[in-house]
Amino acid sequence: MTIRSKLVVAIIAALPAIAMAQTATDAREARIDQRQANQQERIDQGVQSGQLNQRETARLEKGQARVQGMEDRAAADGKVTRQEARHIERAQDRQSARIYRQKHDKQTAYK
Repeated sequence: MTIRSKLVVAIIAALPAIAMAQTATDAREARIDQRQANQQERIDQGVQSGQLNQRETARLEKGQARVQGMEDRAAADGKVTRQEARHIERAQDRQSARIYRQKHDKQTAYK
């Protein structure tokens, strides 16, 4: 077998691993994006129902933008690593808790 043939075989053998790595990255990004959308919807629902006032909404929106910035920086090189995803998901956990607390406190929007 020539060197060129060995190289072709090695490349073909590596393709499934590359595809799997890309699929894992895509899945991580999709999960993060979906959670961001869900949390934004929770904020919007809180505004509509009057559970969130303007100050609370502004603070929560700023937190959402911060988490989105983390995701954008992580994806800048074309992939979100497992460690980066974990870091972003922890930030999303904290943001989710903030949303819950603000929606369920005694403050309401003035109508």
